[in-house]
Amino acid sequence: MSTTPADLVLTEFDPATGIGRLTLNRPEVLNALDAATARAFLAAVRQLTATPGLRVIVLTGAGRAFAAGGDVASFTANGIEQAPFVINDLLDALNPAILALRQHPAPVITAVRGAAAGAGLALAIAGDLVVAEERARFVIAYDKIGAPPDCGLGWFLPRRVGRGMAMDMMLTGRSLTAPEALACRLVDRVEPEAGFAAAVTDLATRIANGPTLAYGHYKRLMDTDTDLATHLEAERQSFASTTHTADFAEGVAAFIAKRPAVFRGH
Repeated sequence: MSTTPADLVLTEFDPATGIGRLTLNRPEVLNALDAATARAFLAAVRQLTATPGLRVIVLTGAGRAFAAGGDVASFTANGIEQAPFVINDLLDALNPAILALRQHPAPVITAVRGAAAGAGLALAIAGDLVVAEERARFVIAYDKIGAPPDCGLGWFLPRRVGRGMAMDMMLTGRSLTAPEALACRLVDRVEPEAGFAAAVTDLATRIANGPTLAYGHYKRLMDTDTDLATHLEAERQSFASTTHTADFAEGVAAFIAKRPAVFRGH
């Protein structure tokens, strides 16, 4: 395991499985995001996504919460007039980190315990698969400080739950329990507290054994908003490019031989 400056974000990679882990590590403040933590997160994301053999990423928070959002106290530590500069410091780090995770071929699993609020909610639903512990809660929080969403929440939320539900949450400050979040597809799986860590590891292992480069195409194709003709051509090009990979050759051979494929992620 390696750590980013001040241990604000922990980075772990297992070369045997291809599983990488990022852990927000300010449990004493429910992993609230200040500028230092945001910069540490970007550094950790860059380190992990540059690691050869990475096949799946698990993003989680230490302690009782996933992330309680931006560290609001830091917005005005030097006066309210400094808030724009603090926000820009945060987003100068968080935005490229989110893009890097979204653009990397390795699927991202966000493992959510406790609260995911504000920017923490955005990070949670930025994952390709969102796994919630049964007592997790999902909170907009921006309405409480009279601000619009950031960190992509206004992009991710309606794509997961639809515009109407997204507006309901943002206009009323409605929070969701894990079962409620599953019912509206804000999250993809809910696991019991006792087996949560094992369930996340099992899911990560299963995905890490898949065709990682093909998964990267899945991510890119689903994140692109185009007309149908353009999307069809993008699918054609993606499919054609994967025919040159070892995983495609293995997958076809295994399918014909009626045996399980053994993918290597390349």
